[in-house]
Amino acid sequence: MKGIDATTGTKEAWLESRTKLLAKEKELNRMKDEVAKMRRELPLVEVEDYVFETKDGPKKLSELFGVNSQLIVQHFMFGPEWEEGCVSCSFWADSFDPMVIHVNQRDASFVASSRAPVEKLEAFKERMGWKFEWVSALNNRFNYDFNVSFPKEGKADDTAIYNYRPKQGDYEELPGISTFYLDKDTGKVYHQYSSYARGLDVLNSGYQLIDLLPKGRDEKDLQWSMQWLKKHDQYTEKPVASN
Repeated sequence: MKGIDATTGTKEAWLESRTKLLAKEKELNRMKDEVAKMRRELPLVEVEDYVFETKDGPKKLSELFGVNSQLIVQHFMFGPEWEEGCVSCSFWADSFDPMVIHVNQRDASFVASSRAPVEKLEAFKERMGWKFEWVSALNNRFNYDFNVSFPKEGKADDTAIYNYRPKQGDYEELPGISTFYLDKDTGKVYHQYSSYARGLDVLNSGYQLIDLLPKGRDEKDLQWSMQWLKKHDQYTEKPVASN
């Protein structure tokens, strides 16, 4: 059959293959548990209490925790001169709103951060129908310090780092996620974890569903992997099935 890797077979052959796959899935789950434990054991590093611009005025990083001691920050690609946010970051962001209330129950808060002015962030958020808090890092070094924004004059700078190795390409904005811990007794904020690039795939519920399908992501014949993607308000017609 065109467009898929599977062959046809009997129910018995399917069950045999599925059982072998199940063993691999269980092995992967055990490895995920091990990796999650290693993540939790990373040493905490104290960071600056950055000041962000929000729709309610300036807020320190420590204030973004609210009543919680943990904070997730989604580094959303939206540069100061851009008129709208990144299409792939928007794909990820479509998963966030329904989950925030559940995250809050586990002593954690969630915000997105970008370098665009807060007025642009709020306008784009309204257009997309999102409710999560979105703060502007335009007037601090937060995005630069966490290696998701890069100066224009640094395009040729081979010392720039992204995903823990020299940055490839001329991108001024790139995606990521970081987590922080607030010591309520001292008011000090600590960085715990950051992930970038393919490390963000697990956060995308759309891709997690698509990965279950016979065709999977079906991106290998595109000019670039996410060429098919649009912001959710820009799909004007049903996609044409690939051959």
